[in-house]
Amino acid sequence: MRFYRVISSKLGTAGIEKFFFLFLYLMLLKHLPSSTNLFFGGVSKQLRYLCCKRIFKYCGRNVNIESGADFGSGFELEIGNNSGIGINCRVPSNIQIGDNVMMGPQCYILDANHNFDDLDQPMIFQGHSKKMLTVIEDDVWIGREVLLTPGRVIRKGSIIAARCVLTKDFPAFSIVGGNPSRILKSRLNEGETI
Repeated sequence: MRFYRVISSKLGTAGIEKFFFLFLYLMLLKHLPSSTNLFFGGVSKQLRYLCCKRIFKYCGRNVNIESGADFGSGFELEIGNNSGIGINCRVPSNIQIGDNVMMGPQCYILDANHNFDDLDQPMIFQGHSKKMLTVIEDDVWIGREVLLTPGRVIRKGSIIAARCVLTKDFPAFSIVGGNPSRILKSRLNEGETI
């Protein structure tokens, strides 16, 4: 009982509730079948949604957190209406995701990198850079196995092709692909390649 009083005085009741739901997600709900599973998909999707609503800083309506999704603590995560985090995706705990965002399986979004500036010291001892915020604006489609480097902003209406390594930011309504990433074409000028 003393442990609970100490924790509640430091975190408050809301903090304890967030930790409880995060524990529930990590131990059970993360491992339930994906939303497309014929028998348990709908129930799994709903349970993860109800749990994540109590973890995230903001969670809109009809959000789909898929099986195996990893979002750190998720306490600073914001996700808009009709958006989702794909199967086995890994996103930072402070990411901002807009409305109507689709994310394919196994995407990996970084929030920091290794420091490497000091040539007199091995990189392994130089630590990490400051964490950077990733922002995904509204109406974005991120394909399967996309890798985002720290601090990316994916503009409204963009499509990021499968297995793209997104190393820089692009204008709204861009179709981006490749490694390193480049604009394949713009959705604004249908059919026109860049």
